[in-house]
Amino acid sequence: MAKKASSNGRKPAQLDDQTVMRGDGGETHQIAGGPVPVLTTQQGIPVADDQNSLKVGPRGPTALEDFHFREKLFHFDHERIPERVVHARGFGAHGFFEVYDSLADITRADLFQRAGERTPAFVRFSTVAGSKGSADLARDVRGFAVKLYTKQGNWDLVGNNIPVFFIQDAIKFPDLIHAAKEEPDRGFPQAQTAHDNFWDFISLNPESIHMALWIMSDRTIPRSFRFMEGFGVHTFRLVNAAGKSTFVKFHWKPKLGLQSVVWNEAVKINGADPDFHRRDLWDSIQSGSFPEWELGLQLFDEAFADKFAFDVLDATKIIPEEDVPVRRVGRLVLDRCVDNFFAETEQVAFCTQNIVPGIDFTNDPLLQGRNFSYLDTQLKRLGSPNFTYLPINAPKCPFATLQQDGHMAFANPKGRANYEPNSWGGAPGGPREAPDTGFRSYAAEEKGPKLRGRSETFADHYSQARQFYVSQTETEQDHIAAAFTFELSKVETPAIRGRMVAHLLTVHEALGAKVAESLRLQEIPKSAEPARPVKKNLKPSPALSILRNGPESFQGRKLGILVTDGVNSDLLQMLQGAADSEGAVVKIIAPQVGGVEADGGGWIPADEKLDGAPSILFDAVVLLPSIAGAQELASLPQARDFVADAFAHCKFIGLTDAATLLLEKAGIARDAGVIDLKTGKGATAFLRACRALRFWERETGFRRD
Repeated sequence: MAKKASSNGRKPAQLDDQTVMRGDGGETHQIAGGPVPVLTTQQGIPVADDQNSLKVGPRGPTALEDFHFREKLFHFDHERIPERVVHARGFGAHGFFEVYDSLADITRADLFQRAGERTPAFVRFSTVAGSKGSADLARDVRGFAVKLYTKQGNWDLVGNNIPVFFIQDAIKFPDLIHAAKEEPDRGFPQAQTAHDNFWDFISLNPESIHMALWIMSDRTIPRSFRFMEGFGVHTFRLVNAAGKSTFVKFHWKPKLGLQSVVWNEAVKINGADPDFHRRDLWDSIQSGSFPEWELGLQLFDEAFADKFAFDVLDATKIIPEEDVPVRRVGRLVLDRCVDNFFAETEQVAFCTQNIVPGIDFTNDPLLQGRNFSYLDTQLKRLGSPNFTYLPINAPKCPFATLQQDGHMAFANPKGRANYEPNSWGGAPGGPREAPDTGFRSYAAEEKGPKLRGRSETFADHYSQARQFYVSQTETEQDHIAAAFTFELSKVETPAIRGRMVAHLLTVHEALGAKVAESLRLQEIPKSAEPARPVKKNLKPSPALSILRNGPESFQGRKLGILVTDGVNSDLLQMLQGAADSEGAVVKIIAPQVGGVEADGGGWIPADEKLDGAPSILFDAVVLLPSIAGAQELASLPQARDFVADAFAHCKFIGLTDAATLLLEKAGIARDAGVIDLKTGKGATAFLRACRALRFWERETGFRRD
């Protein structure tokens, strides 16, 4: 049946708070005007209708000549670039680095010359193994990549939140990542190492055992990007104006101290809020509570390197801070979220070879391989050698090259000369070398046969793994053993489980025995034979423990307060004031998101609905129901879970007498981590107790470390 042709007539319509125009088919049109700009094509052509494709009649086929429709679909079809092979899931922010004092005595790097000078920065945090769609709290290494836009070019310090790595030579990197990723015949598990391939690889590469201890520690389930360390991993060089070299290892120390979650909590957070880390960083910056880290340097010379028990070129080793103290030389502040996630966080390209005069490489074979691989990776991902001209990647200082053409070339050399040397002086001749200020590699002397091999100084694979383990508190050691048990329990091949236990027995007898018992191995394997004898006399390093390097306050953490109708508004205000004094964030949780009526009749809006705000999302919780409200909550599974999870995860719980019923229904026996709140002093005392972050005695049967 023939239909009446459209007249393109549009009539005003009201959609709640929005006044729009409605077309003949009932579609919504919003019109430009005043401060609202005109929608255009990529060629700048104004668009009259963005709701309908060009048709032959209102019900006819779409016309091929509809250039706006074709451009829109074309761009959409191609808006996904290949995700990173590793570090695919990331989140970034802008900020600055401020140097405390001049470091001219050890480096000529421009950003370290003038005390108090600020250098623009962009930082991207990430997980390693998972895809872009994986969850934030996967047990995984976290990337900590910093791009510093210095006055002499970009310096990319591409590191992790762990100071060592799995392998010693970059030629093994494809094997490592293939083993860690989903198994190729089945496409799972995603963002998890709890499978045969990964532990098969680790068990056959003893050099990975030190890193295995780190990844089974709580370092790989951080509470927030704001509460984790960053490391440059490799040994680099600093070179001063006189050409003198000093070895350096880079550290980022969080101002708010270290904090992680527990495994059961991480699993539940991934279900409740898979964007937990992203949201945390976003909320922190948007609220003006800017995250800060201090840049620390471990500085040492050839003499120290020669006498150190391990090879400083081995990326599977650390230099304990007790042996070489960390000198804090500046601060990194993140104070601005990106304007567009894709244009900045997704397109940012970090390359380890991006260094500036005054910073140089060493012969670390893993670093040497990264320097080759990263540039090739960015070309694959971003599709053109001109990715360096994207605003997020371009230097903020003047730059001039003779490179030209390629996909998306928009900064070709101007003038006659695109080569050098040339006869055209001045500007027409283009840029020239700068022997006095340009980058000069450190003139290290190299000699030796050309071969495929590895130094014997790389052969000790267990001593520092043992040192890491004995440096942990008893609580942290329990977590490491539990993590190994969980991961290996997902391994289907018994021989791989036994092989890993053999390595753990070599690391530390108690650790291996505990994991073997938890796995219920029918036969305990012999300890793995080390290539070099294990050094059992290495002193514990307190700097390696998270719990020994926690915060001195509750600053930057989040307090969840569960309320009902009849809540004590005076006590609630006291808690909010005490939390504010600590620098903590308070979230009000109620059975309905609209809020509750206070005991005095006032209305208190809620930030979260109980169903969507489990206690796993908070660092500590308070229960402030009325007597009637507690009876209502006690009948709700989600309320009982709220309390039970907080208790199970060793969080401090503040409460009034009315909440006792809720504790009983949740099956909780009170301990010293459950604190009465009866007065303003009680609120202050509770927040003071929260500075310890967790009541670990609850987990370990009232055992104190």
